[in-house]
Amino acid sequence: SSDDIEDVSLFDADDDVSRRSKKSKIRHPVASFFHLFFRVSAIVVYLLCELLTSSFIACMVTIILLLSCDFWAVKNVTGRLMVGLRWWNQVDDDGRSHWVFEARKVSAQGIKTSSEAESRIFWLGLITCPMIWVIFAFSALFSFKVKWLAVVVMGVVLQGANLYGYIRCKVGSRKNLTSMATNYLGKQFLRQTVAKEDQTAS
Repeated sequence: SSDDIEDVSLFDADDDVSRRSKKSKIRHPVASFFHLFFRVSAIVVYLLCELLTSSFIACMVTIILLLSCDFWAVKNVTGRLMVGLRWWNQVDDDGRSHWVFEARKVSAQGIKTSSEAESRIFWLGLITCPMIWVIFAFSALFSFKVKWLAVVVMGVVLQGANLYGYIRCKVGSRKNLTSMATNYLGKQFLRQTVAKEDQTAS
């Protein structure tokens, strides 16, 4: 499969103070609400379902419905509105599968720029919730709750797929994520070393 991507800087700092203040506001409150609502609701239902009802089937169906709604909303709506990113798969006439990762171009007038507040909400929800489902997976595995393992795996897969897709949109599909992580850690280590040397010299 081949990847198509537009590499666009989405979060450049604005020189104009008034435009910067506009960027700090939430421009899509409904999208921001539903970006967190479905995924947080699925986690809350998972944690409280044994207290609320004794029916495992009802809990499982409710959680999977919430996860499915979250997957659809984040992939098709909130990613495009809140951070200007989208990803999807298409099959061409030859039957080949193409993964497409797009980033919205910022206009010269600053129209349709992403709000910094919305960007924080988007990435915080996108990264935190899959990590919570991974913790649930280990908890279910080590506590031998095999029946819950399938539900938790669904949470990891559906939310992990969106996380992976949007990371590919943000950093570029042709860039090696491992090398980027290595470069980031190397820069952090270099900064700490230089800071320690400056403290020693002073």
